[in-house]
Amino acid sequence: MTIEEMNRIKDSRGYSFTQLSDYTGVPVVTLQRIFSGNTKNPRKATLDAIEKVLEGDESKYFGKAYSYEQSSVIFSDRCEKSSDLAESSPSYGSKKNGEYTVEDYYALPEDQWVELIDGVFYDMTAPRPVHQIISSAVFNAIYNFIRSNKGDCIPLYSPIDVQLDCDDRTMVQPDVVIVCDEDKIRDRVIYGAPDFVLEILSQSTRRKDMFIKSEKYCNAGVKEYWMIDPKKRVLIVYNFKDEDVTPEIMPLEGDYPMNIFDGKLRIDLEEVNQIIERFSK
Repeated sequence: MTIEEMNRIKDSRGYSFTQLSDYTGVPVVTLQRIFSGNTKNPRKATLDAIEKVLEGDESKYFGKAYSYEQSSVIFSDRCEKSSDLAESSPSYGSKKNGEYTVEDYYALPEDQWVELIDGVFYDMTAPRPVHQIISSAVFNAIYNFIRSNKGDCIPLYSPIDVQLDCDDRTMVQPDVVIVCDEDKIRDRVIYGAPDFVLEILSQSTRRKDMFIKSEKYCNAGVKEYWMIDPKKRVLIVYNFKDEDVTPEIMPLEGDYPMNIFDGKLRIDLEEVNQIIERFSK
């Protein structure tokens, strides 16, 4: 099936990319790149998932055509629509969701912990100790590697404001970032996209981190995005420099290389798993 044919069927059925992602299991970012022609050589499994839905009987199709599978770990969470997440997020003051700005963000009380994404506020709960310990372990490994190799990149950890799109509608707080252009480090914020982002998933933030923020990070220019899921004991990695933006999912076993350092830095996933075992009680 050609890109033109896929776009024609998608449009005729009125699918949004979010809806098509829900049906196929393929991330929104990957779909957008394929349907726009930016991905020249999509993986066969990805195309098979898309074609199964587009060529299928819409009235009889329920559920997913495809699940990502890596090292016997199946990643099959159903994606909430971004609009549903926005509608469920809290309102502040007289403005509607989608109208808030960075000025509103800074006007909130200091004990109000939120992220601002495309004019919408999303509440954030205080991280659990296991969350903080994982973040510290990964940050320390990155910091020690950069320092021992006399590198120029700078790792930072939450709380740190990231004005991701360099506009007044988005301000996020990733758990760990790496910035290799120090001009992006301003007095109050990281202004622009970090090179690397790590998020530790939690019950209250997992859908936002997995779906809304993965798309935001890709479009903003983040090169590599990691998510550690303590509940499912997996690492999910997006290498946004790869033209087929398909996540790799692997269990917390052995170690895994960071692409932005050409694989020279490997994060000990066994250590992360041991932290979860020890402190998730």
